[in-house]
Amino acid sequence: MSAPVKKNDDITLEITGMSSDGSGIGRHDGFAVFVPNALPGEKVSVHIIKTASNYAVGKLIDVIERSSSRTLPPCPVFYKCGGCSLMHMSYPDQLVFKRQIVWDSLERIGRIKGVEVEPVIGMDDPFRYRSKGSFPFAEIEGRPAWGLYAAHSHRLIETSDCAIEKSEAVIASNAVLKWARAQNIPIYDEKTGRGVLRHVITRSLSGGDAVCVVTTGKLPHRDELIAEIREALPNVRSIVHNINPRNTNVICGEEFRVVYGDSAVVQSICGLDFEVSAESFLQVNPVQTEKLYACAVDGLGLSEEMTAADVFCGIGTISLLLAKRCSHVTGVEFVEKAVEDAYRNAKLNGIGNAEFFAGPAELILPRLVAEGRHFDAVTLDPPRKGADPAVLEAIINSGAEKLAYISCSPATLARDLRILVDGGYSIASVQPFDLFPFTSHVESVVLMSRAGL
Repeated sequence: MSAPVKKNDDITLEITGMSSDGSGIGRHDGFAVFVPNALPGEKVSVHIIKTASNYAVGKLIDVIERSSSRTLPPCPVFYKCGGCSLMHMSYPDQLVFKRQIVWDSLERIGRIKGVEVEPVIGMDDPFRYRSKGSFPFAEIEGRPAWGLYAAHSHRLIETSDCAIEKSEAVIASNAVLKWARAQNIPIYDEKTGRGVLRHVITRSLSGGDAVCVVTTGKLPHRDELIAEIREALPNVRSIVHNINPRNTNVICGEEFRVVYGDSAVVQSICGLDFEVSAESFLQVNPVQTEKLYACAVDGLGLSEEMTAADVFCGIGTISLLLAKRCSHVTGVEFVEKAVEDAYRNAKLNGIGNAEFFAGPAELILPRLVAEGRHFDAVTLDPPRKGADPAVLEAIINSGAEKLAYISCSPATLARDLRILVDGGYSIASVQPFDLFPFTSHVESVVLMSRAGL
């Protein structure tokens, strides 16, 4: 049977739900239609832009009946830019929506029934929360510009500000733009592979600001660039040049060169200091990160005689917080440079009871367990794809009595929790956190223990 709508149809739709990416969902003759920027409870006019065998995607044309959740976006390019997806929704309702995403994933994907999902811990002020910015450059009407890409594309939406970025990120990007225009720097074009300036990446940390400028090769007018950034950002501590000559949409290349200041800047987290380089992964919302880490570490109830493992440990942030409370911590991380940073951060904080292993967690952790390594508690903070089954099996086999699973993806979290529950663990609590206001992303900390403990 053919779909009841086809591309370029104009329809009126009642929005009855929301997808996990924040799109409104309605049904036209029983056929699901996804509409970005539409909210549940609304009647909307929709132009169909895509059809598949069991769903369609529509463009919002007009809101006939408004939801009480709808609010005026404070960003002038919200409806064009792909950086945020929920700025048209009141912040309290965003938190309710994100709690529902976690609950739905546990029930539907993990087949985990009856677990209470706590209300999402949000922010008092959900603006200017991002400590890291990454902005592409493009040529718009014959002149350099920076901004963010439109959703599902690499079409630049020009802007001069961003409501969720620290003001320092905006200042730095405008300084680089001023330099590019003054020095006639050619802007990289993905289609042709020609040009010089590609991206600017910024960090605003407790120890100062850092700026990384990405080009295809040599950095022209380097001294002028440094002077422009230093004048705009008096607190800049590091300016790094990254070279990415490849014709790719990957942001950074492999070569980083410090052109001013230090290679890393310090960020304080829960009373410890961490050196953060241009390559380092670090949560971008420092206010919420401290709440999230405290939930995970406190929830394990560690004591001085216990041992712990931190899987997907990055630069050692959680590992070193654990090390302050127990006898020994073992960190596992795929990125070798991050492991080097973790050891450096341990030394920086005077911590000597943590060791780190570089390599795939699905290989390292099973080997350690097979060699007889015992852990009383485990934290794991995997990437969006979740943990490999071999990692989860090793945790089960390790005998660890307590787990703290930190997740940025409710879907893969639910999948992995199913394996852990089947392996003998019970869920003690599910606490979501809003680290990314105005987007559909939600982080969660799930505390688990051996069933019966």
